[in-house]
Amino acid sequence: MLSPLFKPVDFADCPGWRDDRHLEAFRAFARSAEQVQAKPYKSGSLGISFEALAPIFTDSRETIVESDGEAKAFFEKWFRPALIENTEAVSGIVTGFYEPEVVASPVRNARFTVPFLRRPADLVDVDDNNRPEGFDPYFAFARQTPAGLVEYFDRPAIESGALDGRGLEIAYVESQIDAFFIHVQGAARLKMTDGRLHRITYAAKTGHRFTGIGKILLESGEVAPDRMSMQSIRGWLADHPDRAQALMWNNRSYIFFREADVDDATMGPIAAAKVPLTGGRSLAVDRLLHTFGTPFYIHAPELKAFGGERFARLMIAQDTGSAIVGPARGDLFAGSGNAAGEIAGGIRHKADFYALVPRVLLTAADR
Repeated sequence: MLSPLFKPVDFADCPGWRDDRHLEAFRAFARSAEQVQAKPYKSGSLGISFEALAPIFTDSRETIVESDGEAKAFFEKWFRPALIENTEAVSGIVTGFYEPEVVASPVRNARFTVPFLRRPADLVDVDDNNRPEGFDPYFAFARQTPAGLVEYFDRPAIESGALDGRGLEIAYVESQIDAFFIHVQGAARLKMTDGRLHRITYAAKTGHRFTGIGKILLESGEVAPDRMSMQSIRGWLADHPDRAQALMWNNRSYIFFREADVDDATMGPIAAAKVPLTGGRSLAVDRLLHTFGTPFYIHAPELKAFGGERFARLMIAQDTGSAIVGPARGDLFAGSGNAAGEIAGGIRHKADFYALVPRVLLTAADR
């Protein structure tokens, strides 16, 4: 059943809808349509089911769409917008993420000492079938030991050497700060010292809760609210080398990576929805609530990134994140490299979320 949080409106009620470049969004949507032929997406709990999206995915694979007008007509044919009424705030919130690019070495040396690690063999997935009695229900990963499953090593333990000697290192970077933010973003392009362009993407994590160090800096008064951004956090860490590690260790969550090729330098990493992310068109959402592949029209009039105009564009749900919680909460993928990082780091804005709901669901709700 469709959640009452969705309040159906008309496309004319979506500010700037007619002026968007719908073909870009259609191409991102079509990538998800290709992926679901191999494995359908799980349905989110708010009622936009994969079953309702499936015939739309099929039509996108069979329909030739070559212009913004044709893409706009496609979305209007199959969907109706619904404003998400956020129960916790007047407006929803958007933030930004990106794929960092950093110089890296395939081997450890005097300059490059900070490793990215592959998934360890003793890290196992945890669900209701194997969760030990009393084990924190938040944890989706654990460490296999002869005595059974236990909490995995956290960031302080791993960075202090808990996994040394296992041969898990993929590559090394120079800066602990760079590595930390790559963990936060979940992927990176590595400009290898041997001339290759390489990519690492998320493989697994320790399971510990994510702790935003920006919140700690705010609460301690180290950074003023009106100056808070990714850039200001990086600046604080660089300016306080004697305190930086202790601050980063507050985030016990630690990410493990896998290697991937860079087949298309214009596209982002393959993320949770198993498709390459599209800069300015892919959106990370709360995976428990929403279904991957769902289009969302985001209106954030105070956000001037992505060309300097008010942000009003169609996005496709193709990723998730532990900090993305709630029905009207999203993370905009800004792209890859330093320029994208400058955009993503400054995004934290109020926004209206219009989910594009398959018309069949609204017809069923009206009966």
